[in-house]
Amino acid sequence: MVSLPKTMKAVWIEETGGTDVLQYKTDIPVPEPKEGEVLVKNEFIGINYIDTYFRSGIYPVPKFPYILGREGSGTIAAVGPNVPSDLTPNKRVVYMGQHAYAEYTPVTANYTIPIPDEISTKDAAAAILQALTAITLIREAHPVKKGEWVLVTAAAGGVGLLLCQLLKAVGARTIATASTPEKRELAKQNGAEVLLAYHEEDRDKFVEEVLQATGGEGVAAVFDSVGKVTFDACLKCVKRKGSMVSFGNASGAVEPFSIARLSQKNAKLLRPALIAYITTRDELQMYATELWDFIDKKKLNVRIHEVYPLKDVVRATQDIEGRKTTGKLLLQP
Repeated sequence: MVSLPKTMKAVWIEETGGTDVLQYKTDIPVPEPKEGEVLVKNEFIGINYIDTYFRSGIYPVPKFPYILGREGSGTIAAVGPNVPSDLTPNKRVVYMGQHAYAEYTPVTANYTIPIPDEISTKDAAAAILQALTAITLIREAHPVKKGEWVLVTAAAGGVGLLLCQLLKAVGARTIATASTPEKRELAKQNGAEVLLAYHEEDRDKFVEEVLQATGGEGVAAVFDSVGKVTFDACLKCVKRKGSMVSFGNASGAVEPFSIARLSQKNAKLLRPALIAYITTRDELQMYATELWDFIDKKKLNVRIHEVYPLKDVVRATQDIEGRKTTGKLLLQP
């Protein structure tokens, strides 16, 4: 076991609200791992849009004060009772869990896996949550087939860029939407074939362009992380027997609608969450193995927008909320 300090740096909130509720602390007690947990000394911490949902109150916080963050990578500093034999002190690991915005994070062993030698600690932190999200979307939410047209919104974001690369790797044809010409060009560089603006003032024009690109049929699947403002137009783009996969709320939650609308095309609607695809450690390891293989074979390049010091968490959060980023944002304690 390594020698642990008594206190650590961390970012927590004592109430929900804007970025002003984010508090950088330097005197938080270092937690101890409980049964089935390991304590990870974080080297890199991932920032995800879901973090803003907990901070703002869209998703409920279990109790205050609450340390934000859902993923990170580093080395195991201590282990609790009854953890798998592959999780030992000083081993490099990547995890998904709660309370990642800190120097030390206790996480359940079920969502902690060793990092292969050929994968860097930084890339592991940048990839684990968003890339596994992308992989499970194309494998389970809508099993993508070679030659299918697929629409990806927010295609220059963390998950979006990974989706563009993975869809190209499996032989799909991708229509990408993003808010600026620069972001659309980035999506093209990552495998997208057709680049479209959102046409926020004329959603029908957006739908027409998607239909034109697909010979009037529409797309086999939409992977939409924007939510409220894009949902209706994206649903219109789905072909007969296609899939509308809504997996994010960047513009707000999708408003309730009549399920009978799906019968017009016998369309499928899904609101998947990564955690429900990797409930067991075996499932996590299966998809992580595929992820490492994609990275190792250069079929997946994890783009890192910036590594921010933990104390700059407000700037990092404002950047991701303000559509100023492309790729993954990381924090470093």
